[in-house]
Amino acid sequence: MSEFTTPGSDTARDESAGRFRPEAVAPVPLAAVGQALGVAVPAPAADVEITGISLNSRTVEAGDLYVALPGASRHGADFARDAIGAGAAAVLTDDAGARLLALSADTPVPVLVVAKPRNEVGPLSSMIYRSQSADGRPLQLFGVTGTNGKTTTTYFITSLLRALGRQTGLIGTIEILVSGKAIPSLLTTPESPEVHGLIALMHERGLDAAAMEVSSHAISYQRVDGLVFDVAGFTNLTQDHLDLHNTMEEYFATKAELFTPGRARRAVVTVDDEWGAAGSSAQVPVTTLSTSGSGPADWTVTSASPRGLGTSFTLTGPDGAVLDVHTGLPGSFNVANAALAVLMVLASGVGLSDLQAALDNADPFTVAVPGRMQLISDRPAAVVDFAHNTDALARALEAVRSPEPDSRLIVVFGATGQRDQGKRPAMGAIAARLADTVIITDDDPHDEDAAAIRADVLAGARVALETESLGADVLEVFPREEAIRHAVALARPQDSILVAGRGHEVWQEVKGVNLALDDRVELRTALTARGFNVLQDDRIES
Repeated sequence: MSEFTTPGSDTARDESAGRFRPEAVAPVPLAAVGQALGVAVPAPAADVEITGISLNSRTVEAGDLYVALPGASRHGADFARDAIGAGAAAVLTDDAGARLLALSADTPVPVLVVAKPRNEVGPLSSMIYRSQSADGRPLQLFGVTGTNGKTTTTYFITSLLRALGRQTGLIGTIEILVSGKAIPSLLTTPESPEVHGLIALMHERGLDAAAMEVSSHAISYQRVDGLVFDVAGFTNLTQDHLDLHNTMEEYFATKAELFTPGRARRAVVTVDDEWGAAGSSAQVPVTTLSTSGSGPADWTVTSASPRGLGTSFTLTGPDGAVLDVHTGLPGSFNVANAALAVLMVLASGVGLSDLQAALDNADPFTVAVPGRMQLISDRPAAVVDFAHNTDALARALEAVRSPEPDSRLIVVFGATGQRDQGKRPAMGAIAARLADTVIITDDDPHDEDAAAIRADVLAGARVALETESLGADVLEVFPREEAIRHAVALARPQDSILVAGRGHEVWQEVKGVNLALDDRVELRTALTARGFNVLQDDRIES
């Protein structure tokens, strides 16, 4: 990440997060870097050896090319001396950065200047780390985009590939996995030097496949530039991130960039919504998936039936092809996530018989995904989910409602500050329609007034109550941990509790301060205090 943190980034990288690059990198002469940029590098600078690339002076290592980019308040060139002190062998910047360097003092390393250095970071990272050509061995890349379901689908892909005997990695919202070792992740997709460094590290560790979440921010801010995914997948598109994209059309256009020849070789597109149907005409070979049967598709989900908390279903494809699948996670959306994962792995070249054997023998879609429909207790059914927009909240509420007579559904949620304000009343209305008790509280207010955010959500819930003659109880309870305790205090064994919006997150940001808060821990503690049994999960640190 850059010194200024790119728009859409929340924080600079914590040094404890791990080293996002291979141990050994064959040096690239600065002359080759200059040639790639169209910039002449005179001797003796042409022989300077580059072995890494960084946008952040705090992550620079000896031999790095430090890329100094303009920021909202500071220019990366202001930190060039720190980068050079850490071992940067050269600096790449723009005209404004070059002027700052000239004003500060003599710069003891070569400085390359281009008009738009941000555009060059991805391709240079690919070249320096040889991320997609290391040793000539293929590392298949699976990229998943869409509003909801990216995280779960990447976990499903990884689990299915492991069932097939593959050595896999994962780059996502919750964590980054390399050879089974977890590295905490602070962005849905890290900056492009880290992405390419991670893929090169996976090569170095002998992995042969990786699944990655690809957010609209990652595409907009060029974090996946220089990558070509073997298979790109599309989940769905619903209202979110309009603070960045302004309109749904702009949001879709950004997602659609992933399905172009410069970024993907083939695609699997879920066509259950209008945006997926539009995406089926992508510029790369496309396999289409329908989970609703509402329109034509190459593959269709059929014969879905409950099995435990999850669902068993059949995928029916061209020429009578059939795959029998089971997911242990609740909700129709997890059927869609599992179906997409299956077809993306199929599109990568795995045969039908091998795929069915892995599905039968390993049950790969019962894998627990932290903070995604994560079950904390089963009586009452208490679930933590990341649902933080209208569509995801509606689906989660529908998934957790118990069929047991006289059961009630209690939901705890809020809305994030400094984000799309238009979805706040809509989320309040959805909760009032689908839950029996609605407890509106704080999510991450950031620098916005928490009470004003709650008021927006409450307004939507109350309008729905009045205009639609709904019977839900709507409460405002804060802080969030008190709201969770209140939900548990109201619950009976036959009821269901959904705590939505933050999922796996363990910090709540309020006025620039990170407060320790894990919904799973709070829910488990409250349930235990009331004498309810909780399910054991070593990843929840009570």
